Amino acid sequence: MEFSIQLSADYPDKDYGGDRVYKDMLDQAVLADRLGFDAVSVTEHHLVNCLMMPAPLTFAVKIAAMTSRIKIMTSIVVLPLHDMRSYAGEVVVADILTEGRLLLGIGRGAFKYEMERFGVPMEETQDRFNESLDVLQALLTREEVSWDGTYYKFEPLTVMPRPTRPGGPPMMMAVMNPDGIYHCTRKGFHIQTTPLSGNHQLLLDQVSAFNRAKQDMNAAPGDVTLTLSRVAHIARDQADKERKIAAAHKYYGRFDNIFLGPGTVSGGMIEEIECRTPVDELGDSLLICTADEMRDKLAPYAELGIDRVILNVNFGLDPADTLETIASFAEEVMPHFTTRQPQAAE
Repeated sequence: MEFSIQLSADYPDKDYGGDRVYKDMLDQAVLADRLGFDAVSVTEHHLVNCLMMPAPLTFAVKIAAMTSRIKIMTSIVVLPLHDMRSYAGEVVVADILTEGRLLLGIGRGAFKYEMERFGVPMEETQDRFNESLDVLQALLTREEVSWDGTYYKFEPLTVMPRPTRPGGPPMMMAVMNPDGIYHCTRKGFHIQTTPLSGNHQLLLDQVSAFNRAKQDMNAAPGDVTLTLSRVAHIARDQADKERKIAAAHKYYGRFDNIFLGPGTVSGGMIEEIECRTPVDELGDSLLICTADEMRDKLAPYAELGIDRVILNVNFGLDPADTLETIASFAEEVMPHFTTRQPQAAE
């Protein structure tokens, strides 16, 4: 089982500055690369200070320039917010400039506030996503593509430059519904999912759907992979654990507002509301614990055959705390699940 660090660019204090936020994310990427993590992942969100990254492909290119071997996943890019005729070319260029380390994670969008301010009603996002994906795949695999659909109508055109990998970078579908996981896997997509707040039965159903699809399509190892996203941090002791869970609870007060709540935003800052999940229950469901506890919590994921876990380590803590967690995880946890080694010191 491999591991990724999510560079989720949380920005709770506007005075901190976007330049410092992204420097913190780059520091994490460089450290993760050196310590042998399989990947880093980059979100896409606009107009809000949570998961703040309006230019994921640009950021992926910057990460590639500062690292040497780590994969760079978009987790995820929101296809309905882009015009596939221009976006396909951006994907090709990013894949070239990241030297083939890009994994294009895609999805329909989750924040109503964000989507509707770009003129995309939430009730249209699934249909828009489906057509956008069809157009993107056509543009990356064929020349002289024309289209006559609901959201796209255009005469024959060819995206330039052409992809250096057949069909462009591999694609990873963000999907939670087990039935959706089955059908997306059957279509050859890598899968990223999450069991919400630690819902174990949902996780079992998600993994079962993925495995059934792999079996039905007779997939070889690595043809399709299952990635699980979880909020995580290493705690030194019980007091440190409680401090970090409290920070996560505060973070979820903003996340709940923009994801499931009223979407109250002022000057780009999401209003913090009361987290829907009590702090004790949230603490039980998240991977915020000591290294020993972390190994125990991750063991069932490895036994289920999950290929990669994305660790979301950015939820309002001090940057030094997060770098310490990445280092502790690599030293005390990761060797129990992967043979990937740190880079030799120069």
